[in-house]
Amino acid sequence: MKKVFLLFSHQLTPKQKEELINNFNVNEFINLPQELQEVWSNIPSESAHIKNYLNDLFKWLLKKAKVEDLVLVQGEIGAVYLLVDFCKKNGYIPIYATTKREVSEEALSAEAIQLNRIFTHVRFRTFEDWVD
Repeated sequence: MKKVFLLFSHQLTPKQKEELINNFNVNEFINLPQELQEVWSNIPSESAHIKNYLNDLFKWLLKKAKVEDLVLVQGEIGAVYLLVDFCKKNGYIPIYATTKREVSEEALSAEAIQLNRIFTHVRFRTFEDWVD
């Protein structure tokens, strides 16, 4: 059985937990500690480079994860790329969730339209050979 480390800003749905348990042999779900969740949720947009900003996340994973553990990585694209690269180099399995999106529009007035978006989990995917 494996652990899954959750590097994203949402809570897993029951369907997502069930898929991770049944399809990926996960038996433990590890959330980021609050201070690292703040780091992950607030990647500085003004910085030209963010690798050093993520160092505490890298150190935490090295301390907590073992080879073949899963890391659910979703967020700011540059940070995701760096974390996927880090995971692959250290033997962790980076994954991400796919969703089905349904959008509906409602005219509230001549000047205003309300958009409603519903995201439904479809499946998790590995990053496979995205980063060597």
